[in-house]
Amino acid sequence: MEFFKIRFGDRFDDLTSRFEKTIEDMLGTMGPSFLISQRSWRPPMDMFETSEEIVILAEIGGVAKEDLEVEISSKAVRIQGSRPSPACAQDCTYRLAEIQYGRFERILFLPSPIDPEKVTASSKNGFLEIRLTKRPLDLSYKVPITQE
Repeated sequence: MEFFKIRFGDRFDDLTSRFEKTIEDMLGTMGPSFLISQRSWRPPMDMFETSEEIVILAEIGGVAKEDLEVEISSKAVRIQGSRPSPACAQDCTYRLAEIQYGRFERILFLPSPIDPEKVTASSKNGFLEIRLTKRPLDLSYKVPITQE
């Protein structure tokens, strides 16, 4: 059985601001020449939910399990890792270079509360699948009243 590193936390301290993220997205759509200094990429992801769970699919072909990390808080999931670029001969000349390499980080905000005790992650055919069981919204707790 393969295991993925999953961390739980309440905060993502190093989240970039919305403005920085907007600029990064804008420059990323203009082509790879704007991102050469960072060498980062954004793997495509899907997130959908059923009545019982939230499912996240990430296309991460070429990323080793050891280079992948999933962190879960009460409100979001952070998926980060890196995909190394293949070794190229010294005398090679690229005729086409569309595959992105380097570090990546994606933060997805969850549409409903989840149970952190019931999270699974698996990888198959270049896809990472994270399954998060929803926490029932109709839970109620009795609060004891003390007399002073």
